[in-house]
Amino acid sequence: MVAALFGCWFRVGGARPGVSGPVIPVGPTVVQTSMSRSQVALLGLGLLLMLLLYVGLPGPPEQTSWLWGGPNVTVLAGLTPGNSPIFYREVLPLHGARRVEVVLLHGKAFTSHTWEQLGTLQLLAQRGYRAVALDLPGFGNSAPSKEASTEAGRAELLERVLRDLEVHNAVLVSPSLSGHYALPFLIRGHHQLRGFVPIAPASTQNYTQEQFWAVKTPTLILYGELDRILARESLRQLRHLPNHSVVKLRDAGHACYLHKPQDFHLVLLAFLDHLP
Repeated sequence: MVAALFGCWFRVGGARPGVSGPVIPVGPTVVQTSMSRSQVALLGLGLLLMLLLYVGLPGPPEQTSWLWGGPNVTVLAGLTPGNSPIFYREVLPLHGARRVEVVLLHGKAFTSHTWEQLGTLQLLAQRGYRAVALDLPGFGNSAPSKEASTEAGRAELLERVLRDLEVHNAVLVSPSLSGHYALPFLIRGHHQLRGFVPIAPASTQNYTQEQFWAVKTPTLILYGELDRILARESLRQLRHLPNHSVVKLRDAGHACYLHKPQDFHLVLLAFLDHLP
C-alpha cells in the first residue's frame, strides 16, 4: 500500500542485484529499498504524515443514547412554591397519557438528574407516563428544610410537593435514603398512592408488621443480588405488605437501577403497565 502511494519499488527479503540501499523496518517485516537518500527521506516524511493523519482521524462515534431514549422528549425543570421549595424535573407523556403518574426519589449519592441521565424520565414519557423526579431537601438544587428533621415533617413535605405539582395518581419509586420520606408517607397516606416501588429503602425497621399489613397499595420490591445489607434488611420488613411482588436484579448492587438499567426499566414498565 505504501509503495502504491509513493510510487516506489519494494522488495522483501533482498535488493535487486547490483543495487544497494538502506534498510527501513516497517512493522515486523524488514523492507530493503533501492532508493537514494533523498527518496528515503521523502518516504520517511510521507510515512510520518500518514501516521499523523491516522492518529488524528476521528474514531467511530460513541454510543451516548440510553435504551429507549429519544431526542423528542423535553425535560422540564422548576421549583415548587412556598418557603421550602423543592426542585423537580418533569416529563409529560408524548402520546396517550396513562392514568398513573410516576414520582422518582433518589438515594444519598444521587439527585433527580440521575433519572434523566439514566434515561428513565425519557422512557416513561415515551410510554405515555407523566413522570416527576425530585431533589430531596439538601440535595441537588433543593435547599435544606426544617421539615426534613422529623418523620411527620418528611411525610407532610412529600404530600405538599405532590399537591403543589398536582400529582393525583402517584406511583412512588423510592431507593435507599429516600425511604426516610417514602415510608412515613406510605404508612400515613397510602390511600393516595396507586403503586409503590421500594428499592432497598432505608428506615423499614422503624415500622411494625401491623403497620405494613394495613397498606394495600400494589408494591414492587426491587433489589440487587449483590446488596447484602440494606436489601436484606428492608426485604424482611417489606414482605409484610399484603399486595407485593419481589424482583431481584442479578449481578447488581445497592444502586441496582444503575448497574442493570435495561433490566430495571423492563421490570418497572411491566409493573406500571399492569396497574389497574
